[in-house]
This record gives sequence, structure tokens and C-alpha cells, in this order.
Amino acid sequence: MASAAPAPPTPPGNLRRIVAASLIGTTIEWYDFFLYGSAAALVFNELFFPGSDPLVGTLLSFLTYAVGFAARPLGALVFGHYGDRLGRKKLLVLSLLLMGGATFAIGLLPTHATIGSAAPVLLTVLRLVQGFALGGEWGGAVLLVSEHGDARRRGFWASWPQTGAPAGQLLATGVLSFLTAVLSDAAFSDWGWRIPFLLSGVLVLVGLWIRLSVDESPVFQQALAQAESRKATSAPAEKLPLVAVVRHHWRDILVAMGARMAENISYYVITAFILVYATTSAGVSKQTALNAVLIASAVHFAVIPLWGALSDRVGRRPVYLLGAAGVGLWMFPFFALIDTGGFGHLVLAVTVGLVLHGAMYAPQAAFFSEMFATRMRYSGASIGAQFSSVAAGAPAPLIATALLADHDSSTPIALYVIAAVVLTLIAVGVAKETRDRDLNEVRSSSPAGEDDGSDGSDTSAKTSPPLRSGR
Repeated sequence: MASAAPAPPTPPGNLRRIVAASLIGTTIEWYDFFLYGSAAALVFNELFFPGSDPLVGTLLSFLTYAVGFAARPLGALVFGHYGDRLGRKKLLVLSLLLMGGATFAIGLLPTHATIGSAAPVLLTVLRLVQGFALGGEWGGAVLLVSEHGDARRRGFWASWPQTGAPAGQLLATGVLSFLTAVLSDAAFSDWGWRIPFLLSGVLVLVGLWIRLSVDESPVFQQALAQAESRKATSAPAEKLPLVAVVRHHWRDILVAMGARMAENISYYVITAFILVYATTSAGVSKQTALNAVLIASAVHFAVIPLWGALSDRVGRRPVYLLGAAGVGLWMFPFFALIDTGGFGHLVLAVTVGLVLHGAMYAPQAAFFSEMFATRMRYSGASIGAQFSSVAAGAPAPLIATALLADHDSSTPIALYVIAAVVLTLIAVGVAKETRDRDLNEVRSSSPAGEDDGSDGSDTSAKTSPPLRSGR
């Protein structure tokens, strides 16, 4: 069966609205997720794990933080399956409701002083819901933009949902920084920490209103129509997205997982663990550490679209490799600057780290989207991104805190990040460049004539001709 004509391009005005919907939604989701991480570093050790040594309490707090990552692969599987079957938009609305509801509930949660050991148990359950929702959010948000966007500027447009991470970090850190500035430590620990979590309820209503107003991806609608037409023919039945993507795109999944190692680990060391290291080893106040992350997150937000645009010109791999190598080289200067205790040095350390991280994070959305066929793209991108988070971002603050407790030195932590960088350099180094792929034409690597579960087209491995010829 011949390939269908490409889906019509989305008008610029509609594309901007879709980008805004994805950005606002991911910002709210990441605000909720990062808020927990910052609170875990600042107050949850005292409120939910009292009686422990302060550093042990922080370890236990970060352990519940890591639990949220453990649920992300399950979210990737469930949301990926139904996102490839039902569409991106429906699942994005559901993920926002789940994340917002869990975050709001954390703001109402009794502490250990009120209900004893049930408090950390309930906290862990709500963290699991957060992780499950975020596991399904990322893939749908970047695909909705990637599948609507102009192919020649896909890296730029798809990078905007990625700015939801620093925007959420900026929002969460900003609210916490403001509260720690205007409230005493006692007031913040008593009730002030609840305010940012309760604000999530308002943000979710705004996000839902915007997300419900956008259209489904035209690339997905076209693939769905082709799949429906197959049911009326003698063509083989479409395989489950999970089965098809693991069978035919397993190499791409491994590449995506490897690519995430340095990006994920470095991010949580730079933004979450820094709140522990700067306050315990460098003698910096909580307010100072939060302000440094706040400034750096603003710069991070600004540079991500620039890195995404650069990936449209030179390719996804060169930009990604530059960011990974840069993060590895920066780790020792990063900790050396923090050790000085100066605010300017702290800002410089975190800002340069996040700028280099952005070179990995910006092209990631387009890079992963371009690896997979349409009817398994949500599953493939989500699995590749979220399964790696269990080994990468989930234990990163926990491992870094444990290394600090055991060695009282930043050297093992820097080496830990550098080891992740090596894995990412290998994974991205062996990957194929995807910049010129047409999302309508991406096929699995299954033998010709074997159903790949994506559509009714030829299933031999291929990509479209270069899109930039004749520009």
C-alpha cells in the first residue's frame, strides 16, 4: 500500500496556540514535580521523618522523591498505549488532572506530628501518583507540538514544551524563595510550605482550559484513519503499540535511554542536590541557594529554544553531544565554585551547568519523536525517556547525598555525573541523525511485508529524503 499524502501543515497561529498549550501544561506539571523536590530538600525531612540525623532525614526525604520516578515508567506504558490508540490530547488532559490533584492533596496532608507513620506513607502514595502522571505527560506534550509543527523548524518548536521544566522549576523555586524570605523558619515549617502545593489547584484549572482548546495532532489523525481503513481489508491486525515498539524499535529505545543518562542525572544534581550541598557543605543559606537556582532557571528557560533552533541547522546529535561533553567538563569547576560560598560563584556554577544541560534537553523532544513510527511514537518516546529516569534522575539526589555523607567530598559526586556523561556520549554517538526525517514517513526496522503496527504503508526501514535540499 502506498504511503498516504503528508498531513497538511498547521497554520502558524494554530501552531503557536498548540505550543502555548503544551508549554503551559508542562510548566504546571513540572512545577508540581519540582516543588516536591525542593520541599524534600528543605522541610520534608523534619515534617515527615523527624527524629533522624538531619542528613539521614534528607536521605529518607529524597527516597520518597525517588519513588515518584519509579512510577514514571508505568505512566509511560499506560499513557503511551492509550495515547497511540486514542490520541495525544485526551491523555494530556488526564495527566494534568492527576498531577494537579496529587499535588493539591500534598498541601493538605497531615505531618508526622499529627498522624505518625501514616504521614510518610500517604506522602509516598501521592508521590507515586505524581510520577505516574508525569510519565505520561512528557511524551504527549512534545509529540503534540512535533506532529503539528513545521518540519524544518521542528527542533525549535518542539523545544518549547521542554522549557516547561525550567519554567516549572522557576515557578516552584520562586514561590518557595518568596515564602522563605517573608516567613520565619518556624512559620514556613508550620504552614508556609503548604501554600505552593495548594496553588497547584488554580494552575491546573488554567492549564485545562488551554489544553481543551487545541486540536489533535494531524499526523496522528491521519495514521488513525489509515488504521481504521485496514480493519475493512484483509490486512493483518494492528499490534499493540508496546509490543510493536519493543519488537521493531528496541535499538531506538536503548539510544533514548542512554541519551537521557547524563541529561537526567546532571539536572537533578544541579537543581535538587545543590540545595543540600550548598547549605550543608558550603554554609550557604536556604534563601541564597534558592535564589541561585532561580536565576539559573531563568537563563535555562531562555537558552533552550536557541539550542533547539541550532539543532535544526546542524542536527540533533552534534548539539546533544556538545551539551553532554560540556556538562562532564564542568562538574569539577561546578563544585569548586560552590565551595567558595560566594553568591556570584554559586549563580555562575548553576547557570553554566544548566546552559550546557539545555544543549541536551532542547533537541531531545524532536530527536526522540523522529525515532519512532506514528502509531507507536507515544509509547516509544515515553518508554525511552521514562524508563531511563528510574536509573538516572530517581536516585541522583539520593546517590549524591549518600556519597557526600560517606566521603565528605564533592569528588565522588562529580565522577558519578561524568560516568553518566560517558554513557550518553556512547549512546548518542552511535545513533543516526534524525533531523531530516518526515514524521509521516518514519518506519520501523521490521522486514518488508511484516506488520509494524504503525499504518498500512511499506514497513521497510526508511526515512524521507532530506528536507533541506533546495532551501
